Amino acid sequence: MDSSPLPIVYQDESLVVIDKPSGLLVHRSRLASDAKVFAMQLLRDQLGQHVFPLHRLDRPTSGLLVFALDSDTARLVNEQWTERAVEKTYHAVVRGYVDDAGIIDYPLKEELDKIADKDAREDKEAQQAITEYRCLKRIELPFKVSKKHDTSRYSLVELKPKTGRKHQLRRHMSHIRHPIIGDSRHGEGRHNRFFRDQFGCNRLLLAATHIRFQHPHSNEALDLSIDIPDELLRAFS
Repeated sequence: MDSSPLPIVYQDESLVVIDKPSGLLVHRSRLASDAKVFAMQLLRDQLGQHVFPLHRLDRPTSGLLVFALDSDTARLVNEQWTERAVEKTYHAVVRGYVDDAGIIDYPLKEELDKIADKDAREDKEAQQAITEYRCLKRIELPFKVSKKHDTSRYSLVELKPKTGRKHQLRRHMSHIRHPIIGDSRHGEGRHNRFFRDQFGCNRLLLAATHIRFQHPHSNEALDLSIDIPDELLRAFS
């Protein structure tokens, strides 16, 4: 990873919000023994004080990541997450032409990992998972990526998860046959390779671009946004 400072989007005496780069783990994990640097460690060293991550972003997902600067703030904000009082918006590039808007209401069984979840129960029922989506742009490119079609279609979408299941957005978009580009687990290799070769996109094209929650001490609404990353817009420009 790049050793430059993490981009800070917001900071006060109790909270700090960064724009996490794609490829950076939030904290140490048994799943990624190859990783040597982590957002939590980098931000701690950058600020010179302990930080408490309040939620997670998948390693390949970029975007807004919230940390508390003390345990009391962490507890108060975590209560908002538990009560689903935090609004989050993501942007993604997906295969195909997505409907103008819709709601994916599709329960998800917990994805278990052989290492991290080796002691977890495998018979747990699927949990409620809801995602709202809206199509922002569509494009048809004169390239034969799949065997069926002479051209290739893609959509830029806005995603609003109403629940917080593991890999929810990636799994939901795959479920409706519009996998996110760059998703090696739930996507399609041919389209991922096409974006790497044609547009130089070597990442998952999913970014957390907006978050809104109540400041735990002032009770004012914190409404934070970042621009859609350039990699997500290249095919549409």
